[in-house]
Amino acid sequence: MTKAGARAMREELQWLWKSHRPEVTAALSAAAAEGDRSENAEYIYRKKQLREIDRRIRYLTKRLDQVEVVDRPPARTDRVFFAARVSVADSDGEEITYRIVGADETDPDKNWISIDSPVARALLGKAVGDEVGVETPSGQRQLEILAIEYGD
Repeated sequence: MTKAGARAMREELQWLWKSHRPEVTAALSAAAAEGDRSENAEYIYRKKQLREIDRRIRYLTKRLDQVEVVDRPPARTDRVFFAARVSVADSDGEEITYRIVGADETDPDKNWISIDSPVARALLGKAVGDEVGVETPSGQRQLEILAIEYGD
């Protein structure tokens, strides 16, 4: 996992514990005080919401204990490895920049792709000027590596 990804997970965990969970717990207590809980939609909703928060807290806690944070570039920055920003051009000349990140950090809006994705696997170990073929749902794509960068 990248350093930024680990930081984001820790921030989410802290927000859940310090802000969100106490708000939901207070709302649950208020809903419970209203009387019959079996027909109280607010109580049922808040109870479900609290379970979801607790599930997410457990997941984040376990995940942060398991992940290895990569906080420096690799020895060879002229090749594509984890945490690289890779600019590529396809056969139509369309350019796109991907960042290769851990599975928990993927973000299609930012073009952050999982290291386990077909595109990332095809790019790993390659250098500027190399061409790679990638099988996509719409068929085979040829990508040429234009640039490789490291750093947040």
